[in-house]
Amino acid sequence: MRTIPVPREGESFDGSTAVVPGSPSVVARWCAAQGWPVHPLAPGRKTPVRNCPRCQAGRHDPATCPCIAAGRPCHGFHAATTDPALIARWWASSPSPGVGVACGPAGLVVIDIDAHQAPVPDRGQLLPGIRIPEGVRLDGLASGFDTLALLAAYRGQTAPAEDEHTLRVRTPSGGLHVWYRNPDTSVRYRCSTGSARHPALAWQVDVRAQGGYIVAPGTRTPQGVYRAEGTVRRPAVLPEWLGSELRRTGHVSEPRKNDVPASASPLTAAPPRRRPVFAEQIVEPLITLVAECAAAPEGTGFTEKLNRAAYTAGGLVGAGHLDHGTIRDRLVRVAHHARPWQQARNEKIVDDALAVGSVRPLHLKGRP
Repeated sequence: MRTIPVPREGESFDGSTAVVPGSPSVVARWCAAQGWPVHPLAPGRKTPVRNCPRCQAGRHDPATCPCIAAGRPCHGFHAATTDPALIARWWASSPSPGVGVACGPAGLVVIDIDAHQAPVPDRGQLLPGIRIPEGVRLDGLASGFDTLALLAAYRGQTAPAEDEHTLRVRTPSGGLHVWYRNPDTSVRYRCSTGSARHPALAWQVDVRAQGGYIVAPGTRTPQGVYRAEGTVRRPAVLPEWLGSELRRTGHVSEPRKNDVPASASPLTAAPPRRRPVFAEQIVEPLITLVAECAAAPEGTGFTEKLNRAAYTAGGLVGAGHLDHGTIRDRLVRVAHHARPWQQARNEKIVDDALAVGSVRPLHLKGRP
């Protein structure tokens, strides 16, 4: 597939003046030409268009939704496509929506660097899993640009914000999206947000990958335009060091196995220093309580039970008794078994509780 230069505002693919300057349909077609599935964003916003009234009214699995099969843009990135006819229809019916790119199907891993005005947390929360010695001065640290540069400096690497070999997109708020391509389809990178309650690469640094989307360059909102920086318009391969950091911080999902009943597939930890048997005895009864919620669609305390199981598992992960990727996969599959219509919410509950639990290690005294 030939590379098509990203059109500047007021240009079409061949460089001539477009009928609609900065047309979202031009942006959508360019993204699709790169092999990136796209979906419309709500006009003037960076969130997906609303679902149809039927999908708004009832909870259901997007994978089985007839709207997607019928070519309607319900369920955000789940409906994303590279079909030129469908893209033309979506943006012809409403030309003002912006463009979202489904990161997982596009094979993209995007580092989302924020520059929000927010109180700087304790140094122990700036780089998850990395202790910053008291002797390291942090004067002037104020945003995700600083924490990501600090992480890169620790590893002796170029900060992603300064990586001129890949597509970088400046956001209207002053942040930066650094686009990379996943070179190994057997590895599934997953989304996170950069707050302290979620798995994070660094403070004010988000990750957009499987299960999420990113705003395409050229998309306009009332706050401004998402503008590509420099001259590079294609994502480079994800650097090895950055892939290792994403794995270390829990942003890699283990390969999914075939659907298995929640009562099967016993928990298996990576071979750590300690025997995991006792840890299993702690968390497995809590997972069983989550699985039992499948018996009724409501009134079972599902959220509380899932949160408790994931929080406890996070403590065991933090102490080195369990492997993060393995236990996350187990919790997510059990949660999807019990509440298949809210898969995104299930994963959020699991990720939140694992993250909070992991910073409070649950040590098993007197055990090997």
